[in-house]
Amino acid sequence: MNQPLVPPPATPSPVPPVQGWFRRRVVQPLLGILRQGLTPRQLALMATLGTAFGLVPMLGVTTLLATFAAVRLRLNVAAILLIAHLWSPVQLLLIIPFMSRGAKLWGSHGPELTLAKLQYLFSHDWVGALQLLWHAIVGGLALWAVACVLIGPVLYFILLPILRRTIKSAPVS
Repeated sequence: MNQPLVPPPATPSPVPPVQGWFRRRVVQPLLGILRQGLTPRQLALMATLGTAFGLVPMLGVTTLLATFAAVRLRLNVAAILLIAHLWSPVQLLLIIPFMSRGAKLWGSHGPELTLAKLQYLFSHDWVGALQLLWHAIVGGLALWAVACVLIGPVLYFILLPILRRTIKSAPVS
């Protein structure tokens, strides 16, 4: 009658699934932003501005533009910066096409913008190199601005209904 007390078999505790880099660094922060109570309009505006500022064809300006816009419009600075910096690989791919087209657009009558031409000009003719670079930067920024004015509203109005549905169906925690 005296049977030894045997503890019940231990159930293994559930092991959380291993999360990948993309899920930890992109998906989870974005879901955290969605849970902060932002409106769909604010989220769509942040995504649109983050995309626009993330593709500016000039290195080093993305953070300044995105931060200024977020503070001015009372949006989440971290969210806009996250979105803008996620576009960095695309930004690097688009800098040369924007600048070469911009140099032609802005009226540069010098040599076409290539890395070899810039290297040659910087070693032989500083003034010509700076003039070509100036035309390329100003023209590239002008092309970027026109593209943002045309594509920005389209992106905003595409994202708005998607985010409205997503926020309605998102579980509140």
